[in-house]
Amino acid sequence: MKLSLIIPCFNEEAALPFIYQELVKVSGMLHGYDVEYLFINDGSSDGTLALLKELAAADSRIRYYSFSRNFGKEAAMYAGFCNAKGDYVAVLDADLQDPPSLLPDMLKLLESGEYDSVATRRINREGEPPIRSFFARQFYKLINKISDADIVDGARDFRLMKREMVDAIIKLNEYNRFSKGIFGWIGFRTYWLPYQNVERIAGETKWSFWKLFKYAIDGIINFSQAPLSIASYGGVLLTFVSFAAILFVILRRLIFGDPVEGWASLVCIITFIGGVQLFCMGIMGQYLSKTYLETKKRPHFIIAETNAEDTIKIN
Repeated sequence: MKLSLIIPCFNEEAALPFIYQELVKVSGMLHGYDVEYLFINDGSSDGTLALLKELAAADSRIRYYSFSRNFGKEAAMYAGFCNAKGDYVAVLDADLQDPPSLLPDMLKLLESGEYDSVATRRINREGEPPIRSFFARQFYKLINKISDADIVDGARDFRLMKREMVDAIIKLNEYNRFSKGIFGWIGFRTYWLPYQNVERIAGETKWSFWKLFKYAIDGIINFSQAPLSIASYGGVLLTFVSFAAILFVILRRLIFGDPVEGWASLVCIITFIGGVQLFCMGIMGQYLSKTYLETKKRPHFIIAETNAEDTIKIN
């Protein structure tokens, strides 16, 4: 049996020696498995690529793929899926926040035949800023309510899958990717493996609060039409409110003869309605921009350099 381990890397020079040592250690425990390591260099600006070349020269199990620029983690994972040869395929981070020591237990669960994938979830968020933890929990609650994607709170990208599930993921070649949603949308029998949160072994996180916020927005737009419905219902509601306000002003004038006053409040109302309109147009613009990018059919990634043969370099 062949096992493929996909490790996306973006400026992970400091963490690579640690993840490599851990992978070698765990691979020695996986008897009967031919293991390959797929390191995806996502346009790193540090010494990540040079270190990968050194490791690959010393270990024939390593295949590295270096992008022509930074395409993002989603593209890196997709490149790994497209080039993985294993009967079982796992994706995990290079910073050891996804412990490779879980792989033997994950393989046992898949070997039982009861599941098609084993996904991991953190049962706590120790070491993470409280504000980030709060918004992350709210995001999982929200997206599960408004979309068909089944995403467990604390879910990580770290998971082990059978070949059939990987092939299904590859077929979903949409440009705007949100893998957590894709994993849940395609279905298959998944076992959720809980584990204690592990802090980064070395280097600095690449995910700022703003990047995580934009990633969450992308996830909602990619897997839910609820924002469009909210904009539509909001427009209908404001229309009825406007008609009611017009009738109130007319009746007040006809019955009581009062002049129409309230210039300041009128300006506030107009500003409020204008803001709502712009907000709704912004929602529609987000969906339109996603559609525009999909119609361009641009590749998800471009591999500029690799040591592997039969490589899918553009997809």
